[in-house]
Amino acid sequence: MNRERLTREQAREQTRQRLLDASQLIFTKKGFAAGSVEEIVLAAGYTRGAFYSNFRSKQALLIELLKRDHLAMQAGLHGIMQGQVTREDLEDRALLFYSHLYRDNKNFLLWVEAQLLASRDTHFRVIFNAFLHEKLEQMTVYIREFSVRAGTPLPAETLALGLMALCNGVRFFYSINPQHVTGELAESVLAHFFSRVVFGRGIPGH
Repeated sequence: MNRERLTREQAREQTRQRLLDASQLIFTKKGFAAGSVEEIVLAAGYTRGAFYSNFRSKQALLIELLKRDHLAMQAGLHGIMQGQVTREDLEDRALLFYSHLYRDNKNFLLWVEAQLLASRDTHFRVIFNAFLHEKLEQMTVYIREFSVRAGTPLPAETLALGLMALCNGVRFFYSINPQHVTGELAESVLAHFFSRVVFGRGIPGH
């Protein structure tokens, strides 16, 4: 069977994604500072030239990894709003999405690495803060849209920052201490927060 020949653009995108996948594994296992470009290209099966034709630096690659994770989350958020559904359905979808968000933990350490790097590298801090600001703005827009259809008791800007901080905190505790901060506890914290603060209703099951 003849393999379909990739276009130049397809081949470039394939190279880019393989470099991202390899760097994700290396940064998660060894940390950003310890993971080298040489290790990344070796794991991906390319050369340093291929790396630098796609990314200006390791820092730029790290931002692209975070953007990829953010886009995946955005897809999940948009899925909540799909179709003509009742307010109760929207709330149930949002509650399910966020109460299970801690489970998708494979990229969490990348965010931790980025925060550490931003605290030490002023140039990266500017880039990372700009990305976080964009992420927060997009979350605010989503919450405004949700509020039009379902209503929320707090301003969108307040909820956006609160949700990001809460989810990151729960992920942190679940990641480093799963014996005490179990999946059941993580879901309970997120579900109660959403029911009380975001939806302004009683605690699920009570």
